[in-house]
Amino acid sequence: MPVTSFYPVLMSKNVAAAANFYRSELGFETTYVSDWYVSLRLKKFELAILAHDHVTVPEKYRGLPSGMILNLEVDDVDRVYKEMTAHSGMEPVLTLRDEEFGQRHFIVEAPDGVLLDIIQPIPPSTEFAAAYSDR
Repeated sequence: MPVTSFYPVLMSKNVAAAANFYRSELGFETTYVSDWYVSLRLKKFELAILAHDHVTVPEKYRGLPSGMILNLEVDDVDRVYKEMTAHSGMEPVLTLRDEEFGQRHFIVEAPDGVLLDIIQPIPPSTEFAAAYSDR
């Protein structure tokens, strides 16, 4: 199967507000916009926002995401933490910390209950190092 693209589509109660969050907080640019769907791009990464009750969503699934975490890897998580908490006054739901499994990260709540995990890879502890296939 030749794949030409693969990206998440988040269902939202307020498409415009959700799209604005990803534009203002992460720097995504709009590639398509309507009142029920917005397509965004950040370099080679894509993300779309879709009205949760739109007719293209099968009726049984017209709800909001639950249990959704989006990971965003960055080069300097401390800088991003300072910018996000100072610039927008966002309160992390998980404060900045190091994890033995190889991450320095924090989590904020994005629109519609989506969690955004901002991550900088760090060396894992000896216990977790063996779990990585590229080490």
